[in-house]
Amino acid sequence: MWDQLLEYFATLEKRPIDRMAILVGGLLFFWILEGAIPLLPMRYKKNKIRHAAVNFAFTVMHLIIHTALAVLIVLLADWCAAQNFGLVYWFHSGIIMTIVIGVLALDFSSWLVHWVMHKNKWLWRFHLIHHSDTNVDVTTGLRHHPGDSILRGIFFLLLIFVSGAPMYAVMIYQTLVVVATAFTHANINLPKGVDKLISYVFVSPNMHKVHHHWKQPYTDSNYGATFSIWDRMFGTFKKLDTKEIRYGLDRYYPAEKDEDFIRLLKDPFLPNKDHK
Repeated sequence: MWDQLLEYFATLEKRPIDRMAILVGGLLFFWILEGAIPLLPMRYKKNKIRHAAVNFAFTVMHLIIHTALAVLIVLLADWCAAQNFGLVYWFHSGIIMTIVIGVLALDFSSWLVHWVMHKNKWLWRFHLIHHSDTNVDVTTGLRHHPGDSILRGIFFLLLIFVSGAPMYAVMIYQTLVVVATAFTHANINLPKGVDKLISYVFVSPNMHKVHHHWKQPYTDSNYGATFSIWDRMFGTFKKLDTKEIRYGLDRYYPAEKDEDFIRLLKDPFLPNKDHK
């Protein structure tokens, strides 16, 4: 059974239907859950469907970019295996440790690229599209400008190169992060004790909502995608009562335009912007 599981993830990249089922299944599950136990009242410009349509448009673009990058991911993982290059080969890791090293390395790539986009003025122009959403729900998770998506892919490749993660480890992480992204952005109200317990290891919904608060320094905190260890390790972990959270941005992008798809696409290239 273990061999079959590894084979499943090793070849998952070749089965887009399975991958799409995981993505859509996670979105639908948390979409239903946030309707049953909402955390904050949403004030959509028109309605939830209209809001979701804007975010899904970005999701489609994100998936197209990462499908194209998948060719490079496979080639790089195969090259690392052929050359015995990367941490998993240098440490002669067994299957379990290979998965651990690969998953942690790729999750660190998610944390690192996120931190870099917040610290670099030009890259922030692309990433702020994600933060401009004034109604954070499960559909916000993949609301990334194409420029943001490309940069994430570059960092992902970099950490595959460093770690030597084979395809089964890569796909285990990608499956994990797809579910985690839906979970952390979903507008769900977990018991505070449960959310706090989760946050000791994983990024919890309340922990990530702090990152979407409209004002600094909270916007520049809690960068993690799946595991909370990076924020705790590098001192970027912050807490804020959910009652105080307000989504969007206090500058850089007008709140009334947060569902204007064309404006969102053009925004990083507009001149005379009050970006970071």
